Amino acid sequence: MDRTNLEKEVFLPGKLGNPKMRIEDDPRLDPRLLAAMRKYGLLEQSGPLPVNVNSSVSDLIDFCNQAEKGWEEENAKIYADVKPNPEVSVKTVVIRGVDNNEIKLFVHRPKGNDRDLPGILYLHGGGMVMLSTTGPIYQQWRDELALAGLVSVGVEFRNAGGKLGPHPFPAGLNDCVSALSWMHKNKRFLKVSGIILSGESGGGNLAIASCLKAKEANILNHVQGVYSQAPILANSYHDKDPSIRSLFECDGYAGMDLALVAALTKLYDPQETYASDPFAWPLHANQDLLRDLPPHYISVNELDPHRDEGIAYVRKLLGAGVEASSRTINGTHHVADMKFRKEAPDIFFDTIGSIKSFADRVSSGI
Repeated sequence: MDRTNLEKEVFLPGKLGNPKMRIEDDPRLDPRLLAAMRKYGLLEQSGPLPVNVNSSVSDLIDFCNQAEKGWEEENAKIYADVKPNPEVSVKTVVIRGVDNNEIKLFVHRPKGNDRDLPGILYLHGGGMVMLSTTGPIYQQWRDELALAGLVSVGVEFRNAGGKLGPHPFPAGLNDCVSALSWMHKNKRFLKVSGIILSGESGGGNLAIASCLKAKEANILNHVQGVYSQAPILANSYHDKDPSIRSLFECDGYAGMDLALVAALTKLYDPQETYASDPFAWPLHANQDLLRDLPPHYISVNELDPHRDEGIAYVRKLLGAGVEASSRTINGTHHVADMKFRKEAPDIFFDTIGSIKSFADRVSSGI
């Protein structure tokens, strides 16, 4: 075939090929997710953004508070019929953090199973700036992890905005590491065979960063593995890093407008003191910090602007000699695999199964 004709047949995906592409027009989107987004009114809306990176911190806090209410209302609609699962035992524990603050932990365990099980320290999403682990989406997620044969511990860490804020970096990370130390100290009480750090989106960042902090604190033996979903790692959302293609390809998909993400992440680090700190933004970690970390598994979504951040981190881990794997869930947007249990149960439970398989393997030392 003529090379010229071949070149004419090449189409770049998403906004790389069509800067006006919207997620509902992207042929890669799973039609079940498109139907769900239409049903719940989740397709992105056009119009000027109310805040930007030059907005004042007080304006950003006000907007974050409003956005949190919007997210909570959205999740309430999607999970209106979610109730506590009678086959799961849930206990609330309050611990004291390294900053002498109280931290609530929610321990989910399958009833009738007294064997030692792999433990998941679960860190919820919200960009490190909003939402609560008591939300219905996160309660259901921990219940399903427990039903799969895991002990799942949700952490009510401090946020940089919203009802649990404003507490900029490193407050939330400190809470996560405090929870890790407590979980390790109480492994026998919890009957867990190992601890896997796990979370999605901002929680995916915190899971990875908690592992890095564990190494710095010489408690890396507390962590048997990290399973991170759609992590936000790069902090290059205002001036996009051209090496991270998905930042351009999927910007704005499913409400993930990177100009807005850049504005909200300013709350995490208002003075930009930690703009390239690997504990705030793990993609900046060097090889020395990454070396000797436990196994990592990064799950990303094909139509997520943050997709290639997770893949880039896997490559850095491999370069440092760390066992690391990744998977891309085709046809899905940012954390859609855990968001739409009713509409796409196969995708939802495939991720639950993937976490379970990873946790079983690393907890047993295989």
